[in-house]
Amino acid sequence: MNNNRIAFFFSTSGHSGVDRIVKNLIPAIIGRGYTVDLLQVRRHGPKISEPIEGLNIIDTGTRHTYLAVAALKRYLQSAQPVVMFSDKDRVNRTALLANYLAGSKTRLTLSQGTTVSIDLTHRGWLERQIQRFSMGRLYRYADNVITVASRVADDMSAYTGLPRECINAVPSPYIPQSLLDEEQESPDHPWFTDKDIPIILGVGELSNRKDFATVIRAFAKLRKLKPCRLIVLGKGREQNALSDLAKQLGVQDDIDLAGFQPNPYRFMAHANLFVTASRWEGLPAVICEALAVGTPVIASKAPGHCEALQDGKIGALFNFGDDTELAKLMNISLESTHSVQTLKDAARPYEIEAATSCYLRAFGLPEYFDTKR
Repeated sequence: MNNNRIAFFFSTSGHSGVDRIVKNLIPAIIGRGYTVDLLQVRRHGPKISEPIEGLNIIDTGTRHTYLAVAALKRYLQSAQPVVMFSDKDRVNRTALLANYLAGSKTRLTLSQGTTVSIDLTHRGWLERQIQRFSMGRLYRYADNVITVASRVADDMSAYTGLPRECINAVPSPYIPQSLLDEEQESPDHPWFTDKDIPIILGVGELSNRKDFATVIRAFAKLRKLKPCRLIVLGKGREQNALSDLAKQLGVQDDIDLAGFQPNPYRFMAHANLFVTASRWEGLPAVICEALAVGTPVIASKAPGHCEALQDGKIGALFNFGDDTELAKLMNISLESTHSVQTLKDAARPYEIEAATSCYLRAFGLPEYFDTKR
């Protein structure tokens, strides 16, 4: 058994929340003295653009997750990593099967980052039954199951039947220390030159799950009470529908669907308020990032949101789809004074090095590998 070798097995889109976690976690773990093998399904992420000393990228030679079983089995038998970490149910099932067939002593850590009970209601009946059975019955054979927040873990246990003591909540490594310490330049956007009109910001995929329609309807109600502007960063299939909704509500001149921005931190830091209305979610990076730059947050009552915002102590929470409640809370927040330090402190558990220590403890490994052992 290679006590300093950790295997990561993923099959992602290349731009998901999992990709962001992996890209932050791998260099941090290597910095603690470990070697990391990243096993990939061909044409899938995570995609590491720059070489990292101590990272080995291994192509399983397949284009489908399930077909990677044989390659994973061979890898586990030859490399014998101390831990293999995987995420998402299909990938987790593949990792479980490969580890069993290999007769491996490698410890498996499986991750599931979303609110399972809500997420699976949007899947087909067969897929819902498969995943519910998989999480409830098969995950028991892993050494560890982790998720992003305690309440997400509670939901997973209640919905699938997996004993709650099998699941650990581990904060995600979202925040570089520099985001907490350094000031962000103002974005190159004309609205930020006018300090008299507050700006509300949303960031995320323009999809039904993120529910920017509720944000726009709430903004239209708020706009009747005071001058304000809304900027939404992101792309997605609902962009035209959201543009049409803004026109129908007569607020198109005060809303900018600004598309993808490579540095959203500048927008977050100089906005007056950050809003997310997701219908189902684990704990998205954008909430932690907004807190890290000291911007107040309002979020829908997803379990991870409630945990990050400490049940409303750090930021306001509203019921899913309730644009009237959201408009009221936005108005209150814009009229209130917020402690930047309190907001930043709430983001510190998600700082990369702090979260990496939590991951290593969850893996059952020392926070730093002692090469002399």
